[in-house]
Amino acid sequence: MIKDQETGVLQPFNFDNVYEHMPSLRLFDFSIDNYCFDPVIDSSNMQPKYWEEIAGVILKKYESYDGFVVLHGSDTMAYTASALSFMLENLNKPVILTGSQLPLGMVRTDGRENFVTALEIASAMLDQTPVVPEVAIYFENQLMRGNRTIKFNAENFEAFRSPNYPPLATVGIHIKYNYAAIKKPNFRKLRLNTNLCNDIAIIKLFPGITEKVVRAILGINGLRGIVLETYGTGNAPTEPWLLDALSSAIREGIIIINVTQCQGGSVDMEKYQTGLALSKIGVLSGKDITTEAAIAKLMYVLGNYKHLSDIRTMMVTPIAGEMSKED
Repeated sequence: MIKDQETGVLQPFNFDNVYEHMPSLRLFDFSIDNYCFDPVIDSSNMQPKYWEEIAGVILKKYESYDGFVVLHGSDTMAYTASALSFMLENLNKPVILTGSQLPLGMVRTDGRENFVTALEIASAMLDQTPVVPEVAIYFENQLMRGNRTIKFNAENFEAFRSPNYPPLATVGIHIKYNYAAIKKPNFRKLRLNTNLCNDIAIIKLFPGITEKVVRAILGINGLRGIVLETYGTGNAPTEPWLLDALSSAIREGIIIINVTQCQGGSVDMEKYQTGLALSKIGVLSGKDITTEAAIAKLMYVLGNYKHLSDIRTMMVTPIAGEMSKED
């Protein structure tokens, strides 16, 4: 957003005039083109259909550019980054999402630095190969794998963190890439997967959650998957009604994946009796996946695999670096 000089109202930034507003971009030794979606939306209105549009533009322009920067509102950025990581199969070029906490039109905006650095990262090459050939988020001096990232702060410039995976790069005077953490290119042809199924829901456990609430959610017509946010390392109450409700849903073919409510750490359903009870009835371990990535992965897997056994296998198998492999 940028402030209109006449009215003082914030309005969408016109990137056709990007060099006029940010003349320092001319110092880069590459050219910048832009594509603006119509209509421009607040990120709170993000929907899977917009993920498909973003991914479709990248596919269409893929051979023409060295990298892509997606400017996105911070509220749902982690969801979009996660979704794109699954949808853009065999991605071998950078897709860097960035934005700002303060609009670009404000004096103290963090948007300029985020945008400029994201461009530099998206264009970075080593031996004629992109340095970061994956979907990532750049925000406040940190480059993070997109499907490992959460928004954890609504007010600070450091809005995002990657609690269970190291940063891909840290930025100060120099950009220091963590090459060991960055995905290696596979040099296969980019493939776009747009079959997403959003017949899913989240159940966040809390002390006092009632049977009627859980059964109401599990009884939604057409429901195919649940992200179950549990305590600690994947624990839940051992109330017979809860286990019976979850077990009945699983027998009916509903996929239930267990993710922790904690910002960092991993699900281990073998550690405590309360978690083991979930494992015994067929709840899947989300390991160290974030809720945002679990949502996007569940949509992707349900949309692209038909057999229940394949769906269950893919949900516990790393696809795009979204969860750690088994030791």
